[in-house]
Amino acid sequence: MTDRQKEWIVAKERLISNITALGFPADLGEQCAKQLGSPKAMNRMSAYLSYEKPKSVELVVDEMLAICSEIEAWREKKAAEEANAKYNEILYFGLS
Repeated sequence: MTDRQKEWIVAKERLISNITALGFPADLGEQCAKQLGSPKAMNRMSAYLSYEKPKSVELVVDEMLAICSEIEAWREKKAAEEANAKYNEILYFGLS
């Protein structure tokens, strides 16, 4: 098992533990982990749960969706920056 896999498992278990500690079902934690998809996002969600202690499933899901949305916006920004850099390279050096 790689370090990356261990990191993912630890983050997932922490997220599920935080969700069940608030009285929500473990399945909610499983689905959140699946949607968030990375240890960094799961750790961010765990921090939110620990700090805010939301009282409803809707608040948990709303935060999960907000984190997913921010990640997607960041990915789109990085893709646009990369495309712009390639475009500028073509303008500067021309097509070869």
